[in-house]
Formats: sequence, C-alpha cells, structure tokens
Amino acid sequence: MALEQDNWNIGGRWRLFGRLQRAVFIFLCISLNQAVAQIRYSIPEEMKKGSLVGNVAQDLGLDLRRLRSGRARIVTGENIQYTELKTDKGILVVNERIDREQLCGDVTPCSFTFEILLENPMELHPVTIEVLDVNDNAPTFQNSHVEFEISESAALGSRFVLESADDADVEGNSLQNYILTPNDNFVLKQHVNPDGSKYAEMVLQKALDREEQPRLLLKLLAVDGGNPQRSGTINVEVNILDANDNAPVFNQSVYKAAVTENAAKGTHIVTVNASDIDSGLNGKVTYSFSKSKAGAADLFDIDEATGRIYVAKQIDFEKDKKIEFRVEAKDQGGYTDSSKVEIEVIDVNDNAPVINVMSFTSHVSEDSPAGTTVGIINVKDLDSGENGQVRCRIEGGVPFKIKSNVRNYYALITDSALDRENQSECNISVIVSDAGSPPLSTVKTFYLKVSDVNDNSPVFSRSIYSAMITENSSPGLSVLSVYAKDPDENQNARVSYILEDYEIGGSPASEYVSVNAANGVINAIRSFDYEQMKQLVFTVKAKDGGSPPLTSNVTVKILVQDQNDNPPQILYPVQTGGSQVAEMVPRSADVGYLVTKVVAVDVDSGQNAWLSYKLQKATDRALFEVGLQNGEIRTIRQITDKDAVKQRLTVIVEDNGQPSRSATVIVNVAVADSFPEVLSEFTDFAHDKEYNDNLTFYLVLALAVVSFLFITCLVVIISVKIYRWRQSRVLYHSSLPVIPYYPPRYSDTLGTGTLQHVYNYEVCRTTDSRKSDCKLGRACSQNVLIMDPSSSGTMQRIQSEKSILDEPDSPLEVGGNT
Repeated sequence: MALEQDNWNIGGRWRLFGRLQRAVFIFLCISLNQAVAQIRYSIPEEMKKGSLVGNVAQDLGLDLRRLRSGRARIVTGENIQYTELKTDKGILVVNERIDREQLCGDVTPCSFTFEILLENPMELHPVTIEVLDVNDNAPTFQNSHVEFEISESAALGSRFVLESADDADVEGNSLQNYILTPNDNFVLKQHVNPDGSKYAEMVLQKALDREEQPRLLLKLLAVDGGNPQRSGTINVEVNILDANDNAPVFNQSVYKAAVTENAAKGTHIVTVNASDIDSGLNGKVTYSFSKSKAGAADLFDIDEATGRIYVAKQIDFEKDKKIEFRVEAKDQGGYTDSSKVEIEVIDVNDNAPVINVMSFTSHVSEDSPAGTTVGIINVKDLDSGENGQVRCRIEGGVPFKIKSNVRNYYALITDSALDRENQSECNISVIVSDAGSPPLSTVKTFYLKVSDVNDNSPVFSRSIYSAMITENSSPGLSVLSVYAKDPDENQNARVSYILEDYEIGGSPASEYVSVNAANGVINAIRSFDYEQMKQLVFTVKAKDGGSPPLTSNVTVKILVQDQNDNPPQILYPVQTGGSQVAEMVPRSADVGYLVTKVVAVDVDSGQNAWLSYKLQKATDRALFEVGLQNGEIRTIRQITDKDAVKQRLTVIVEDNGQPSRSATVIVNVAVADSFPEVLSEFTDFAHDKEYNDNLTFYLVLALAVVSFLFITCLVVIISVKIYRWRQSRVLYHSSLPVIPYYPPRYSDTLGTGTLQHVYNYEVCRTTDSRKSDCKLGRACSQNVLIMDPSSSGTMQRIQSEKSILDEPDSPLEVGGNT
C-alpha cells in the first residue's frame, strides 16, 4: 500500500508539473502577443504509422527553414502523442495507432488537439485532429445461443424478444438491421429504443405443431451499415412444448347397473373408465356428472380420480324405477367425453313425492321480460299426512323461481332478464321433498334453451388491419383477410363484409381492392406502383344477418413495398449525339485532382436507390479513379508527358436492388494546358474513329467472302466424291452378265495382249476386293471400259475409236458370256 501511494504521489506530481508547463507556455504566447493560427485535419482511424495527416508548413504559411530554426515540436501535455512532426518536410504524420472507439467511445464527432511550438520568436499553433469512424467492428451478441420454449397452442401474434447486438462503431457504420432465417412460423419485427439502439422480436404468424416439428433452429443476423458490411449471428433454438389436443374416450358408450331402493350411502354401483392418449398431466382424466342431468348428482357421487359411482342419497322406486344420466370425463385442457349410465332401481317399500310436468317451453327468447312462465308442474306424493305434504324449490343460481297459485301446482317463471350470450341454456333442477321423517325428496331437471335475439353488432378482431403488398404484383393477389365475430347465433351471427364507399387518390376504393363478402378476404384488383402510391387506406363494413341488421366498421391500411423497377438516371454529364464534350485536366494537376463528377439519381427508394459508381473502361486505368459513393473522378497519380491527350472513361452506375439495375456514361477527358491543343486532338479523334470504322467493315466483308468460297468448294468436292462412289457401287453390285463390245477395228489378238491401235486400257480386278486399279493411257480419244464379273483375276483389253466424251449418252451393251 505504501508503494502504491508513493507511485501515485510521483505520478500526480508529474501531471501537476505538466499542467504548469502547459500553462506557462500559454502565458508566454499571450504575453509575447504572437500570431496564433489554428488548423484542423480530418483523418480516418486505424491509419498506418507514418501516414500523412497534412502539410503543416503549407497550411500555417511557414518556411521549412523557420521550422528547423524554431525547433518546431508538438506539445501534447499528458495526452498520447498520436502524430509526429517531420520538420525536414513540414508535414504531420501518424505516430501511434488511433482507435476511435478507444479514444472517444460512442461520442461523435471524435477529435483530439495539441499545439505546435516554435522558438525565436516563440509561436504556438493549436492543431485539431478529427478522427473519422471506420467500419472496423462487427455487431456482436453477448451469447452465441438462445433458447425459447413455446407451447404449440401459443396464440398467433405472440411476441418473443430476441437478444440485441452491440456495435462499437457509430453513425452509418453502427448496427442497422436484423435478419431472421426464413421460416413459416415467425416473422421479425424491429424496434428502436429511445436511446437509438435497435432490438428485434419474433412474432408468431403460423400456428406451431409439435407433432409435425418439435424444434426449430433459426439464425439471427445483425448487420451494420459499413462498406463492406460486417455482421454477427446468434443461434435461436425454439423448443415446441406439447399441448393438450386429444380428448378422453370412454371404453363403453353405455354403463348398466342395479341398486336397491334406500341403499346405504356409499354403496358402490358401477365404475366408468375413460382413457386419454396424451401424456403427463395432459393425459390425466377426472370424472364428473354431466350438467344435463344435474339431479343425478343428488342421488350419486362419483370419484373424480377412479370413476367409481356411489350411492349418495336414498333412491325411491316409486319415483324412478330406472335412473339414467351421463358421466363426463375431462382432461386438464378441458376436453371432454360423455357416456350414458343406466341404473335399475330395485323396489323397496317406500314412497317419495312425484313431479308431473303439465307444460314446459324448452325455448325462451332472451328478450322475454321477468315473470314469463316457462313451465307448470304438478307434485304428488302417495304418502299421506305430513309425509304427503310437499314443498318445491330450485337448486342453483339460475334466473328462475317457483310460484304456487293452486295447491300442488307450481309455475316455473323467469326471475330476471335473460342473456343468451352469457348463458345459452339452463339446467333447472326442481327439488320436491315431503314432510316425512326422514323426509323424502324428488329432483326434476329441466333443460331450457335461450333463443337468440339480434342484440350484438359484429366485432372485428383488430382495431385496425395493416398489410404490405409488393408493387407490380399481379392483379387478383390476396392481400389479407379481415374477421369479425358476432356473439349472436345462426342468421344473427352470419357476418358479411362490404367495402365502404371511399375515395383513394380521387378514385373509388373499389377500383383498387375488392372484399369477399363471405370470408373477408381482400384482393388487389390492379397492380400498384410505389412511385405513384405508397399506401391505401379504406374502410370495411361488417354486417350481420339480423333484422334489422347491425354493422361495425374497421380501417384497413395497405402499404406498397418498393421494387427495383427503375434504373439509375444520369443527370451529369449530359450525353449528346453530336460533338465531343470533354473535361480538361491541366498537366500540372496534383494527385487527387477533381476532374468532374458523375451525378445520377434513382426514383426508387430504400436500398433500391443506393447508387455506386465504378470505372468500367478507361484509356489509362492507372491515371483516374471514380469514387464509389460520390461519383467523383479524380487523378490517382501525377500526369506525365507520355500520357495521351485524349482519355475516354466509361463509368457504370449501379443501384443496390436485387437484381441491380445500371446505367453507363462516357466521359471524355482532355489532358492539356491549352484549348487549341484539345480542339485539334479531338478533331483527329473523330476522324480516326471514322477511318477505323471503315477498315473494320472491309475486313469483316473480306472474311465473309473467303468463308463463303471455302464452304462452296468443300460442298462441290464432297458431292463429286459421293457421285463417283455411287457409280462404282452400281457397277460392282450388278448381277447381269457383261457382253464385250468389239469396235469395228478390233483385231483378234487377245492371245498377245496387244492392240493394233494406240489406245489401250489395262483393267485389273481381284475376287477379294471391291476396288480395281485402272491404268489409262490417254490420247486424243477415249475408250469404253467394260468389266466382266465372271472373269476373276484376268485382264481384258478393248479398243474403241469412239470417245465417251463425244457420245456421253451411248449405252453400254450388256449380254451373256459363257
């Protein structure tokens, strides 16, 4: 602890000394009344050590000799010296790595200051360096994996907040968007917190089904706005929990049993059994009596866990010789099944009151006033005296009461107004008991259904409906559906949907959309253009089928999504079809000299309108460059005498749509110091272009002619070859005998193998070859050659004075030869 205290004291003293030294410098500068010039530079972060920040000597108007004689140096105080002053060149360069996030965090703009001090005389020049952000940090999530457990019965529209990503960069390089793996069940909704940070939610749009897909594996991608973009991902695992979607089922449709009258309480009668194929708590079944026979609950008990039915009260044979009721089996999700139970009562000498229904209306309108009679009953007891005196009452909190006007006759009347939507049916249990000891009683249950009256308007499931449609979509596309529910029933609950008369852009809404009257599906009648209409707002009316009908309205908003259907448009430079237009660049231009700027616009919106500029072709690619974002054409090196005066640049402008659209523009640049030189060069350029175009035309024409002659010769040669081959095949396959043709001057000298005349043909033919070798001695005339297929390996000599060329149509004489 003492060592740390000493170190702190020493550090504190040095910091105090530094502050005093800085104060002395400032005081001296003020007291000496020297001129102070302040300069400011902007540099990106993460520049390499030794990178140029600025020319201090030029910006301050100082001579290099003044910097050396004044022993110029940088005063930073206690701050890190990020820059270094090169006094021999008068420039300021990077000395240490500058990390904007480490220096300023998320504060913008980010800058640091220092002073340049000179002596003899003393001068102090403040310098401010603004550090620009570079997209050197990708969005990151705190965890690489997140899990959700969602029941398959989760309601549509349920939201699940996802983990947010952090990006140390600021402004355009910070986190911009979240992207969720495409899936059918969830959509991604993005929100912005008051502090500007963004987070996303998964919204359930399609019901989950654990039996179909018990688990979903998704990826959440966070991207920033830098160039190039950086991103981070997190794995999202959704485990779908089972829901109770199966009802219990009894193993019998009817259970039959018998019990004696006045059987003791707790006597076991019968056991019902139902099974549920769900597992766990979803498969646990409980048993109860059906409400449709509430009187059975007074006579019997049922074990809700085992289904065993016991006697709960004495059973009177005179009242019921056979008791029937229904038992319900219900699981934990409220799914039920019922089975009938028939219990035969064995008579015991006993009598109980008897209830006779004189009249009963099973349906009563919900708008019936209080005091309306729904039934009249007569009560009798075979017993006498006090045991035959009966009294009636209604069990349960139902809106009915019993009223007696005549002895043993009772009227069942309404006690208050009825509401079918709250209670559509009533089980009225009338209990009649005698005055015996112990008293005997009888229960009668009345099933009453409340008839509907059209007293409820349709209610939409949402206060406002919204949907999105892509521009240029095909007419007839289903956009969304509205839904209204009417708590009434039958015709009073039958809802139809109507498009209200509403103008959109001066035209009726019916020219844009239509509504299906039966199901509320809204279809687009025409395709939409985002550039002309960005949203449609109209009203849909829901009307029920009552008389008179009741209605309600809801507002529907349809947003038109933009598509990349417009290419960029070049505003400058203007392309003309006439004379050449060129931008002049002096040969003395420095590196980074602004030649011109390509200006383009895109009438689309969002990322479809983000434009980028690229140099497609250039006379000298090493001389010019085009700004990717701003379209500025600048020099990237010093111009030399070897560089051509005429420079032709082709710039392509592309948007960021999918697929992207583009436009090209040609920029002529003249590298010259005088206008006459440019004029002469571009005049020659047009002449050379015309000459080159003519030369190209003649070369193409000559190539076409040569190709045509070559193909023609090739076809002729092939035709001749085929013709000769066909002639040889005809002679070879001929089966007729050959009759020698003897011309008039033929001499019978076959044995010598010579002819008297000067024209001889020598024919050689073998038996195992299709080819023959012919040796011809040609003079002024030709001889006819006749081959005999019967001769094998022999030679025939025939002399003819008549030429084949003189008589081409002369036929060959064919005959037999033995």
